[in-house]
Amino acid sequence: MQDVPDEINVVTLNCWGLKYISKLRRERLTEIGRQLAIASPQPHIVALQECFTQEDYHSIRRQTRFILPYAKFYHGAAFGAGLAILSRWPIEESTMYRYPLNGRPTAFWRGDWYVGKGVACAKIRYGPAAKQVVEVFNTHTHSPYEGGRPDDSYLCHRTAQAWEMAKLLRGAAERGHLVLAMGDFNMIPMSPEHQLVTTLAPVRDVWRVLHPDSSVGPAHHPAEEARRRPVPTAEFNIQENGAASDGPTNTWRWTKAQQKRLGPGKLPVPVSPDTPDPLGKRLDYIFAGSGDIDALGGGWVVKQARVGMMMRHPELGCSLSDHFAVEATLTFFPSPQPSPSPSPSPRASAEPPSNRDSSPTATGTLQPPDSPLLPPLTTAKTDSALQNGTFLHSAPPSSTHLPRSRSPSPSLSGSPPPPPPPPQTFPPHFNPPTLPAPTHSQILTLIKTYTAREQRQQTWRARHFFVSLLVSTACLVAVWFSPANYVAFLLVLVSSLGLVAGTVDGLLALLFFGAELRALKEFEWEVRNAGSSSITGGGGGGGEGDGDGDGDERRW
Repeated sequence: MQDVPDEINVVTLNCWGLKYISKLRRERLTEIGRQLAIASPQPHIVALQECFTQEDYHSIRRQTRFILPYAKFYHGAAFGAGLAILSRWPIEESTMYRYPLNGRPTAFWRGDWYVGKGVACAKIRYGPAAKQVVEVFNTHTHSPYEGGRPDDSYLCHRTAQAWEMAKLLRGAAERGHLVLAMGDFNMIPMSPEHQLVTTLAPVRDVWRVLHPDSSVGPAHHPAEEARRRPVPTAEFNIQENGAASDGPTNTWRWTKAQQKRLGPGKLPVPVSPDTPDPLGKRLDYIFAGSGDIDALGGGWVVKQARVGMMMRHPELGCSLSDHFAVEATLTFFPSPQPSPSPSPSPRASAEPPSNRDSSPTATGTLQPPDSPLLPPLTTAKTDSALQNGTFLHSAPPSSTHLPRSRSPSPSLSGSPPPPPPPPQTFPPHFNPPTLPAPTHSQILTLIKTYTAREQRQQTWRARHFFVSLLVSTACLVAVWFSPANYVAFLLVLVSSLGLVAGTVDGLLALLFFGAELRALKEFEWEVRNAGSSSITGGGGGGGEGDGDGDGDERRW
C-alpha cells in the first residue's frame, strides 16, 4: 500500500461512446484516455459513463494503466451498462446495482432499458486503517426525453433512481467511509431529485459547496428565471455555474454547418468567452460525504471543483465528448491536536490519531475552532473550514458546540481533560434523514399517477394478446374455405404476424409491466414508511398491510 494520501483527485465524464451511434467514437475515447494519463493534477479515481464497448474500455486502460492500475468495467442488460471505474488504489469489492425502475422496453429507440441503468459500486482502500476506504458510486440515470414537463412519464423513474442512490450513499456513510457519488444524473441543481440525494444521505454537492450561488438550470428554466439573473456567458457558465453540458464551447452542440468547419488539416474554430450561453446546464455531479471524522482523526474538505476535459481532439478539432468532465480535489483536514498537559493521564497522553494512523480503531474528536489549545494557524484554518461549510458534512461533531466552560483546558485548570468519546461507527453528527411531509405527498402522487399509466398499459396489452389469439384462430379456420391459394396465403400471413405481435404484448403485460408494478409497490411502501418515521420518530412500516399493499392503504 502506498502512502496514505492527503488529497484525492476525482473525475467524472460521460464519454458519449454509443456503438454505431456516437460519431468518431474510437478516436475520441482514445484521446480521452491519453488526456487522463497526462492530466494535472493527476487523477486518483475516475468514473466513466457511456463507455459501452470493451474495445474503448481497454483503449483507455492501456493509456492510464501506470497512474490508474486498478479498474472495473461493469456489465448490465443487453447492451452493457456503459459504466467504468478507474482507481489508483485497489478495488476491494464491486457490485452492479440495477435500478428497479429502469426505462421501458417498448421505447427501444431510446435504449435506456436495454443498457440496464444502474449504479456501479466499488469499495476502494486508500490506507491500511479500517475506515480508510472510499466507496464510489458511478451512475447514469434515465434521460429526461420529455423535457422535464409536469406530465413527464419518466419523472417517476428519475425520482425512484435518486431515492435508490440516496439509500446506497446512506449505507456507505453509516459504515464510516468516505463516500463519492459521481456520474451523469440527468437532473438540474436543486431539482426534487437533487434534493432527494442531498437530504436522504449525508453527502454534499461539491460544486455548490464552493459555489452556493451557482445557477439552478439553464437560463430559460423557470427556477433560474425566478432568480432574475442575466443570461450567462460561456465563460461564466463554466467557471461559476459548472455547466458541463449543452454549452456553446462544446462542438457537438454546434449546428451541422458549424461542424463542417472542423476536421483534419483545418484551422481551429475558437469560441469567444463572452458568447451568450442560455442552454448550458449542469447534469454531471460529484456528491461526497466525509466519512467517520473521529476514526480518521479529521475530515475531508472540498479544495477545488472545476469543469475539465474541455480540450479538443488534436487532429479532428472536435470536443472529446458531448459532455465536459467534472473534477474535484478533496483534501484531508486533520482534527486539531491539543498541546501537552502538565499532568496528563495515561489516556489523555495517548497520541491522537490521524488519517495516516494505521490503527483500525483510531479515534479522535474535532475540537472547537476557538479552543485555546490550538495554534493560531490551525485555529484560523478550522474556523474557516467550519464557517464556510467546506467540511463535507453539514456540521462538526456535537462536542464542538459545547460552551468553553464545559470543555476546560488542562493548561488553564491544571486538571486532566475529560476522556475522549468512544469510537464511532459513523460520524457523530449523522442524523436520520427526513423529508418534509409535502415532499412525501408529492412523491406518492407521482407514484400513483405512473402506476395508473402502467396498469392501463398492462390491461391494453393483455387484451391485445387475447384478441390476436382469436383473430389468428379465425384466420386459420378461414383457410379451409378460401377460394384460392393466394387468399389462403394472406390469411396465414395475417394470422402469423398478428399472433407474434399479440404474444409480444402478452409477454410484456405478464413480465415487464407486472415486474414494474411490483417495483412501484415497493417504492411506495418505502416512501410511506419514511413519511411515517418522520412523523412518529421511529419505524412505521410494519403492520397488517405488509405484503399486498392493501393494509398500507387502509392505514393511510
